[in-house]
Amino acid sequence: MIEVSNLTKKYGDHIAVDHLSFRVEKGQIYGFLGPNGAGKTTTMNILTGYLAATEGTVTIDGRDIQKEPEAAKRNIGYLPELPPLYTEMTVQEYLAFAAELKKVPKKERAKQIGEVMEMTQITDMKNRLIKNLSKGYRQRVGLAQAILGYPEVIILDEPTVGLDPKQIIEIRDLIRRLGENHTIILSSHILSEVSAVCDHIMIIAHGKLVASDSPEGLQRLMSGAMELKLTVKGDEKRLQEALAQVANVDHMEQLEAQKDGSVRIKIVSKENTDIREEVFYALADARLPIMEMTHLEKSLEDIFLELTEDAKASEPAKKRLFAGKGRPKRKKEEPKEDIKENQAEEADSASEAQKEGK
Repeated sequence: MIEVSNLTKKYGDHIAVDHLSFRVEKGQIYGFLGPNGAGKTTTMNILTGYLAATEGTVTIDGRDIQKEPEAAKRNIGYLPELPPLYTEMTVQEYLAFAAELKKVPKKERAKQIGEVMEMTQITDMKNRLIKNLSKGYRQRVGLAQAILGYPEVIILDEPTVGLDPKQIIEIRDLIRRLGENHTIILSSHILSEVSAVCDHIMIIAHGKLVASDSPEGLQRLMSGAMELKLTVKGDEKRLQEALAQVANVDHMEQLEAQKDGSVRIKIVSKENTDIREEVFYALADARLPIMEMTHLEKSLEDIFLELTEDAKASEPAKKRLFAGKGRPKRKKEEPKEDIKENQAEEADSASEAQKEGK
């Protein structure tokens, strides 16, 4: 559906997007993650044709966004981080204006506007001026504008900013429903939201794509050795002897002894081996009851931090960016002697004019 190839965007010496390539398949919800300044918004602006790339191409449904902008943009609905609203219009007037801009057929406009207002739950606000709406409702109006025309691709940049918890849940449900018939690219800093909604996650750092996989695939990729946290009833020495019989246990760390005679430990496997069954039977044979066993998995937050911290910036150092751009030089002042000479000349001219007047 969307093919991004070797995409690069430079601002002088600064590289905002660095030879980015990825493919977005039809009917999927993609999460687009990255720290502030990673190049997410710049990439989205290029995808929508708002910005031109320095290098590379973006094709949407086989149409180049730069060479065939009008045809490509028909397939895109876009909600920027700051919704492009005309605050002096009512909600219904604004959506009618947006529908006209998108060339929605006249016969279908009223029906579509009613449907998108119902989807985003702003029907009750249709006659209110946008300037009198709360931030959350303005965000909903921007989302309704993006859905109008029912484009193939809907790009949402921080769609839940400013919404209360109830509204966030409602918008998440709406995004899931839209994902049944549309391809969605969702940018968000709320990682739990991305994990809950998205089928596929792309992580960008310093303008480069550092990971692209399903949430489960990313966890498998980054998990490495399996870690188990156990609470076992018995003494530590017998526990160590029993676990020494498990071939795939790499090492054990005692966390804390409990007052009830049990021990809390962490076990790390060799490589990426599932050792839960082996551990269970080894401890059962030693008559060491397992009171609790927890598989410690990396969260999306852990994966995000690890990948974005490891990525190296390809941009020049800040001192290079701002080199030679100090304060503007002051205009050179005239020497004081020259100023005195000019004042004396002006005084002589004035006295001569008075004599001629007499």
